[in-house]
Amino acid sequence: MLLRIAEQGGAEADQLERELRHGAPPPAHRIGITGVPGAGKSTLVSQLVTAFRQRGARVAVVAVDPSSPFTGGALLGDRVRMQQHAEDPGVFIRSMATRGKLGGLAQASNAVADTLAALGFDPVIIETVGVGQDELDIAAAAHTTLVVLVPTLGDEVQGLKAGLMEIGDAMVVNKADLPSSAAFVRDLRATLALRRVGGQEPPPLLATTATTGEGIGELCAWLFDRDRGREGWMAAGEARRRRWALESELAGAIRRRVEALLAGQPELCAQVERGEVGSYEATERLVGRTGPD
Repeated sequence: MLLRIAEQGGAEADQLERELRHGAPPPAHRIGITGVPGAGKSTLVSQLVTAFRQRGARVAVVAVDPSSPFTGGALLGDRVRMQQHAEDPGVFIRSMATRGKLGGLAQASNAVADTLAALGFDPVIIETVGVGQDELDIAAAAHTTLVVLVPTLGDEVQGLKAGLMEIGDAMVVNKADLPSSAAFVRDLRATLALRRVGGQEPPPLLATTATTGEGIGELCAWLFDRDRGREGWMAAGEARRRRWALESELAGAIRRRVEALLAGQPELCAQVERGEVGSYEATERLVGRTGPD
């Protein structure tokens, strides 16, 4: 019920947020899992859930799946891939559709994560949809970001230069049992070494095979060590995350106002569609109707 309210937004969600802020536990560690489609993110998340549960943590997963551009629905397949945790009362998995939201996250994913954290889940793992190089929202929404790659999808090293390399707190090469993985890891390590320029240390590079558990121990050891040191980075991470939440909500509110404005001018929209009025002229007319603000 609470998650439904948080996901739908509106006045009820605003009241829920106010209530959860009072008496809420300390901020939960939010771990973002992002990367290219087909990298095995869901299987990796399942392994991480197992590892945290073995330490007694209550774990929540917010898994975002792509939406149909026609129906708005989604397969929500992450629940299928994490069936082994379905009967565990210490694990909660929430699948969400993007509903057209760019950046790899659903519009309401932050509110859902907030609610789960307030209910005592820690960590909260957020798995993004896997949209590629533009999937950068997670760096602001999470405290720790894992970028997951595989050595079979083309020139990922070149693709990293477009953004993904800058957001990863750790880089994970999954499916490391593939024949091409050694060369890929070598090239990726050389690319990451470039981050030493300007004094910035490169993120750790970890190789895993999530289906067999190979390398999961090393990845979890790094995560647990970072989790123990959260007092050193949590304050800055929370400030960044809250600023992102504000920007995300503001963008959503502006988008809703634009949709309402267009819905109120069907004839002008039809003229644009017929090519009788240009988009710039139509925009000027619409902006003029909104007043001096």
